[in-house]
Amino acid sequence: MRSEEVPFEGGPLDGRVLPVLLGPTGHPPKVYEVPVPDAAGGPPTVLVYRRAQAGVTRRLGLPRGWKYVYDPEGRRSEGVRWPWSRSRSRPGAGESPPSG
Repeated sequence: MRSEEVPFEGGPLDGRVLPVLLGPTGHPPKVYEVPVPDAAGGPPTVLVYRRAQAGVTRRLGLPRGWKYVYDPEGRRSEGVRWPWSRSRSRPGAGESPPSG
């Protein structure tokens, strides 16, 4: 498998450039999770980084490269979102509209 040197911004890995394995499409994963072991032997803390464009080309606006930006909320990815699926986090989903 191929790998690519990707810079990290924010969080504990700020300024580091690490090799990241590329997927079948030639892009790094959208979410990169780094487990950090607990000093007391508890469950590891997971740092979450999201993929962002490092820059764009001048003429076509294509992504020039990728970087990872720290997500302090640390929300994990919810998997694949299909266009025909309903949103899981919509408030009031499944409730009937108020009749008046």
